[in-house]
Amino acid sequence: MGMAQDVSVIVRDDDRARLEAIVGDRNQRQKHMQRARIVLLSADRLPVAAVARQAGVSRPAVWRWQRRFAEQGVSGLLRDKTRPPGTPPLPDETVARVVAMTCAEPPGEATHWTGRALAKEAGISLSSVQRIWAEHDLQPHRLRTFKRSNDPAFAEKLRDIVGLYVDPPAHSLVLSVDEKSQIQALDRTQPGLPLKPGRAGTWTHDYKRHGTTTLFAALNVLDGRVIGRCMARHRHQEFIRFLNAIEREVPAGKVIHAILDNYAPHKHPKVRAWLARHPRWTFHFTPTSGSWLNAVETFFSTLTRRRLKRGVFRSIVELQTAINRYLAEHNQAPRPFTWTCSADAVLDRLDAIPVPSV
Repeated sequence: MGMAQDVSVIVRDDDRARLEAIVGDRNQRQKHMQRARIVLLSADRLPVAAVARQAGVSRPAVWRWQRRFAEQGVSGLLRDKTRPPGTPPLPDETVARVVAMTCAEPPGEATHWTGRALAKEAGISLSSVQRIWAEHDLQPHRLRTFKRSNDPAFAEKLRDIVGLYVDPPAHSLVLSVDEKSQIQALDRTQPGLPLKPGRAGTWTHDYKRHGTTTLFAALNVLDGRVIGRCMARHRHQEFIRFLNAIEREVPAGKVIHAILDNYAPHKHPKVRAWLARHPRWTFHFTPTSGSWLNAVETFFSTLTRRRLKRGVFRSIVELQTAINRYLAEHNQAPRPFTWTCSADAVLDRLDAIPVPSV
């Protein structure tokens, strides 16, 4: 059957009955109903353009299903042809070469590969490079930073803190304590536009500063609740005030294990004197350059992303009010902090990092 403008389709009575049953069956697939309708309209000697218009398809689609019916009957309309495979997969040698090239420095002055540069060098398509990178979890455009701790007691402190997370002492409270300083109250110079379909939300590049505040926070590792206070500064005086606030909120008789980083106010003589007057408290300091062990940092990260980064604050009071509302909302549905990596596993990963030569 050629691709003529108008094609004559002859349908026997039994085929017509099957086709009409397919069109009238709501449980049939939409594509099968559409194909049957094309054949029935063609059998009524309608022009191809009219069949295409009424069936909601293109004219080549009408010709295709007319030919299929002529060759295979009604059953052919209910089957999709097995398509030959597309581009054959790349040889293993090519994949291995792309992976090796990605992990090596590119020629010239570039510091890392781009997809197009590697595709040109390897003689394959950009999509092939991107597929290989995805399959092997390669991201040459990204770079993670790290800082090796020089604390001689690193392993000991690590095991101490991980032990508190994984197996906290009975009848005690484990608090991850820190402060987020220099939180800015930023206001935009003009109102932005809200998000809408087809357009991202907008705000001005320039802004007005209205001062800063510091959030002191203590994350209860066992239930995820956070005790927080906003203060103007972050000296040892403010830190002691925050410790007193925690002391008032924690029920008497509970032993308190506080995980802290090595910020100077945490070790101030007056803080140590306060600690001596409160024997139920024990401070556990993270290793030097090991603040990533402090669980409250995850809360600070979430607070920044969810509330502060896109917030508009016209005063310090407005900023502090927003932070306090976020704390209250967080504490309505807190989630316990779960540490999943053993201390030995952390040490093994760190040992795998090469030590720089001096």
